Amino acid sequence: MAEIGVIGAGSWGTALASLLSDNGHEVMLWAYLPEEKETLLATRRHPNLKGAKLPEALGVTNELLEACHDKDLVVMAVPSTATRQTARNLKDILPEGQKVITVSKGIEEGSLLTQCEIIEEELPQVQAGILSGPSHAEEVVLKLPAAVVAGAKERSLAVFVQELFMNDYFRVYTSPDVLGIEIGGSLKNVIALAAGMSDGLQFGDNARAALMTRGIKEISALACAMGGKPETLSGLTGIGDLIVTCSSTHSRNHTAGYYIGQGMSADEAMKKVNMVVEGVHSAKAAKALGIKYDMDMPIVTAVNEILFEGKSASDGVRYLMGRNKKKEVEGMTW
Repeated sequence: MAEIGVIGAGSWGTALASLLSDNGHEVMLWAYLPEEKETLLATRRHPNLKGAKLPEALGVTNELLEACHDKDLVVMAVPSTATRQTARNLKDILPEGQKVITVSKGIEEGSLLTQCEIIEEELPQVQAGILSGPSHAEEVVLKLPAAVVAGAKERSLAVFVQELFMNDYFRVYTSPDVLGIEIGGSLKNVIALAAGMSDGLQFGDNARAALMTRGIKEISALACAMGGKPETLSGLTGIGDLIVTCSSTHSRNHTAGYYIGQGMSADEAMKKVNMVVEGVHSAKAAKALGIKYDMDMPIVTAVNEILFEGKSASDGVRYLMGRNKKKEVEGMTW
């Protein structure tokens, strides 16, 4: 049995805390708001995880020190935009060599750093890793089968995370390609926004398939230019995560995109979703990374124009469909 602190009582943090508690570990879940803590303790239910009751053994607190002191593992499950400040708040709490993983997905606007890179910058004393893959909280908390990847620079950390999380409905693989995992997990949210817009416009399965296929090409090209491995992007944290995020009604990014395709502004769509839409926050960073690495990223460009430059979703489609003729795969010859 391990002692684990989970920082963030959103849907994903709560679902993973529940899974870890069911696995027999001693788990303390940190909630940012006092009312979140009181609701979870009083009802043993999360408002966004319908039909699931939390284990009685799962602890809930508002105190970071209580959640993180003397833990075998700390799981960062806050929104990607809150990772840096949360890490700063943990600087004097976490000891040298503390094992920390993030389960958030996103590139920080401005710095263009991934979640692990932010943690390493703010908490140089810790071992940082990531858990990522196609895994909606709404299904994991109901113990429906899922497969994810534990990534870390140190093999020992990836294997440790694998052993803590894995059970008969949650399969965990390991990988040393942290960067590839993070780029795949972050940029798929931007492509999911585009897929949602297409569905909102009632463009059908063909258009969604085209966006997903060309989208993974954009993601893979950028990730490899940054040092990620192509095998990662063809696996669970690349094409796997993209498929589920572009296709599921559980996906807040697809849902927000759908509302935009129906005519809402980005702000109106995010308010209607009423949860953090990570793709909106990652879109600018994705575009900036494309420019930095001199990559052609038309879908990312179109999403940015729709979100931030007043273009309509139908304008974005016309832009993508009207681009110059080209080969599907450059370098292939007759």
